Amino acid sequence: MRHLKLTIAYDGKRYVGWQVQKNGISIQQRLEEGWTKVTGEVIRITASGRTDSGVHARGQTCSLATESTISDADLIRALNAQTPDDVSVLNVESVVEGFHAIRDCEKKTYCYQIQCGRILDPLGIDHWWFVPHHLDIDAMREAASFLTGELDFASFQATGGTIRSTTVRHVMQLEIQTVQRDPFTDIRIFITADGFLYNMVRNIVGTLVHVGRRSESPSWAKWVLDQRDRSVAGQTAPANGLFLEQVFYP
Repeated sequence: MRHLKLTIAYDGKRYVGWQVQKNGISIQQRLEEGWTKVTGEVIRITASGRTDSGVHARGQTCSLATESTISDADLIRALNAQTPDDVSVLNVESVVEGFHAIRDCEKKTYCYQIQCGRILDPLGIDHWWFVPHHLDIDAMREAASFLTGELDFASFQATGGTIRSTTVRHVMQLEIQTVQRDPFTDIRIFITADGFLYNMVRNIVGTLVHVGRRSESPSWAKWVLDQRDRSVAGQTAPANGLFLEQVFYP
């Protein structure tokens, strides 16, 4: 029995999310179907975490156990030949027995992409949240400083997700980067944490954008955090701007 770690990327716009579901096609389904075509095995592939409908990934990590003797390099080529063009296997590597994509994860980084201003780049419509306003980036960065550390993020947890024993998470990085491509302004928000609540990243982004529009002062983000009440935070940012960037292991 071999134990493998897969790194995959995907465009989530045509899928109901990572996990196999009855109401549509998932990335997990397409990857497992490709595995069966290549190896003849029917197995379950475990990802580091679910991504929701419409969410993308540049570095999703998966684990599996197999009896296949196909080399790692050949598996990459064969799987990419048997999966859709919007799902790509980037790497396959052998790992120790017992490696688990969820349990062994130490932290993850998500990236959220925004375009702001008066003109939308039509080539980015599927992968950016277009905000048709100027955003105060300095104010957003100041607001982000209140959301870094080991904190209770109950105000940023949407209903409907898995019930968690605690809403405390350690956000290690919350960085906002901007690139000016006249007439377009690109904003990327990177969030690294030891774990995430349901829709936590998208709710944080919505709150930061609310500050960026100067609807509230930067300190409002701290007040939202302290309320532990989702109804007081900003809107949930659209799914199409969110990317699972990287998953970290010991």
